[in-house]
Amino acid sequence: MSARMTNPVFLLPGVFEGLTAIGKAIADTGLGQDLCEIVNMRASQLNGCSTCLDGHWRLARRHGVSDEKLFAVGAWRDAPYFSAAERIALEMTEELTHLSIKPAAVSDDLWDRAADEFDEAQLAALVVAIANINLYNRVNHATRQEGGSWKP
Repeated sequence: MSARMTNPVFLLPGVFEGLTAIGKAIADTGLGQDLCEIVNMRASQLNGCSTCLDGHWRLARRHGVSDEKLFAVGAWRDAPYFSAAERIALEMTEELTHLSIKPAAVSDDLWDRAADEFDEAQLAALVVAIANINLYNRVNHATRQEGGSWKP
């Protein structure tokens, strides 16, 4: 398979810079980059985005995510390696990524648990981070970006 076109994120002026600014705003809240990377991996697994999955495990490792977590992201519910905050973030990732399956995603219970674990800015950052990786996954699918083509 080959890409249909240059990734639109890089093709359209200002888009990559805007998405980079979103990433910086997320990081500025203190939401851990390690947590963001496992969120990116889980959404990319669910969306079948090999381009993002291949890149984000590399970034996750760079940010200190253990091999145990890297290998178990897809089975986080049954793996002992994840903190309470990571479990909440992964649950939110699944619910916000699978909106067509669960249109009433993010129950009050999940939201309350997240609000207890993260401050308001971090919770906002988590929601935006999940939306951001879903954007990248969808752009990569539409344009058939190749897995392994992005190695940060």
